[in-house]
Amino acid sequence: MAKQKEMQLALQMVSGYGGEFSAWRMPGTDPAAYTNMDSYVERAKLAEKGKFQMIFIADTPALPNDLGVQTPMFPMDPMLALLSVARETEKIGLVATLSTTFNYPYNLARQFKALDVISHGRVGWNAVTTSDPSAASNFGAQPLSRKERYAMAHESIQIVQALWGSWEEDAWTLDTKGGKFADMAKIQPINLKGQYYASRGPLPIPPSEQGQPVIFQAGGGYEGLELAGRYASGVYANPYDIASAREHRQALRESAVRFGRNPDDIKMYAGFMFSIGATEEEGLERRRKLMSFNPEEIPSRVSYLGAMVGLRLSVHTVDIDQPLPDDLLERAYASSQDPRSPRALELLKQGLSIRDVLAHGVINYHPVVAGTAVQVADFLEEWFLAGATDGFSVVPDIAYDGVADFVEQVVPILQERGLFHKEYEGKTLRENMGVPYQYGSAETK
Repeated sequence: MAKQKEMQLALQMVSGYGGEFSAWRMPGTDPAAYTNMDSYVERAKLAEKGKFQMIFIADTPALPNDLGVQTPMFPMDPMLALLSVARETEKIGLVATLSTTFNYPYNLARQFKALDVISHGRVGWNAVTTSDPSAASNFGAQPLSRKERYAMAHESIQIVQALWGSWEEDAWTLDTKGGKFADMAKIQPINLKGQYYASRGPLPIPPSEQGQPVIFQAGGGYEGLELAGRYASGVYANPYDIASAREHRQALRESAVRFGRNPDDIKMYAGFMFSIGATEEEGLERRRKLMSFNPEEIPSRVSYLGAMVGLRLSVHTVDIDQPLPDDLLERAYASSQDPRSPRALELLKQGLSIRDVLAHGVINYHPVVAGTAVQVADFLEEWFLAGATDGFSVVPDIAYDGVADFVEQVVPILQERGLFHKEYEGKTLRENMGVPYQYGSAETK
């Protein structure tokens, strides 16, 4: 009898506080977690205890939000954060985002392969393009067109992978008797030159236990699908419902096939946020508390919710602690332009107050479950069994206790249902993701 397919889990680390930018004010949270690498290590160890396949750090080389009342979206530096974690963990994967637009391929190749060797084969690179004007200005540049950015990305990844393979796998001889540290005949320049990037090589780094880091991708559209299908073994995606998730996953698999790959060798991880309580009310109360720290944001959230259901809502015209009035509810409809709208309308029709509808996370970037561990597990199971995703990039509302709650309460339920593994399959990220060994570039043209 074939073994039931199991989902994979990635813990998104954000900036040390959690997915909600007011989490730094919650009791028990270290307000200075942003600069405290011990907090990253602690969360990563918890995720490893829960057998998560990986931790994931997103990044944009800019300051993308107002730090007056909110925390940063990303760590100070993703690679240094992962280095801190690498030395304190054994099996969990370590994935970071670095831009193909504002980094030279040689630097990318060297950083990621060094960390891969240091961690004994547990590293992945989320290769993304950068369109943010503030990021471009940090490099004295102007934002590039989408076409240019993706052309640069293809060149970057090809050069990086060629550099990763610039040592033949048996080049590091360590022949102490013969006095031969390495066989230089097996360490060769790559001499690649494209329109945007070039590199002579080689790197000064031998293979890791998994050969080289795993390529990940995040970004939609035709260009994103092509980049993922050609190079990526993992894709971070942001669908909001099962239908769009299933469609995106199928498109990724078809893209892999077009480039001569096995579709099972590309895994999609859907973004997901949670707030766990002993009851659904407790889960919601966590989110109400987080919302209360920034009351100045409530008017814009109410207005945004109104737009999602075809209404002009304002804190001056409706009582947000009461259900939507019947006359407005009769006119409400789910916007076809926003996949989050049906969920918002459903909760409003259930008679929840406007504040509680917002607390359910209907305007968040990822789907949100505020409730019990069973409700969280039910959501993950439904999506997974529907073929909507291969796994999830989970984002706790508050890292301080949210990671522990997920590991101690949700993971055992998933394991009991046969939906999540109980032990790591191996020691490398490739083994634990179930993707093939690769060394060097599959193509250099």
